[in-house]
Amino acid sequence: MIIDRIENFEQYVGVHPLFAQVLDFFKSADLKMAATGKIIMQDGNLVFNFTESDPKKKKEARLETHNEFIDIQLPLSGIEMMGYAPRNVLAETPYDAENDISFYDINADIYFTVKPGMFVIFFPQDAHAPAITSAKLRKLIIKIKANV
Repeated sequence: MIIDRIENFEQYVGVHPLFAQVLDFFKSADLKMAATGKIIMQDGNLVFNFTESDPKKKKEARLETHNEFIDIQLPLSGIEMMGYAPRNVLAETPYDAENDISFYDINADIYFTVKPGMFVIFFPQDAHAPAITSAKLRKLIIKIKANV
């Protein structure tokens, strides 16, 4: 997991071949004004998904992992709390291959706050519980194929 500010994203371009395109998107797009919906690039290996979610409490936020994709998550409209736990300490759970997701019925080990202007990168080994807020949340979730 990586947590930082958008202006520092350039430091992470070497982590994955498609991160350079994410950086270009950050430089060219008006993230706050983008319409809700998906922008699919690179034959589905890179997806920008502008979403809105209802408020969620810690106890409602389930840990999740993805096998095929890396998540980069950025709150756009408000403060978001997220939970984290290392995947290797969690019991195996059913995997939904169509949606590339596994859910866990256990609380996160760590909770942290992410504000607009910040991002979090979750790799397949990172279980995360996103969208813990007290108000409706607008955010950008970027999905990047882990192995391209």
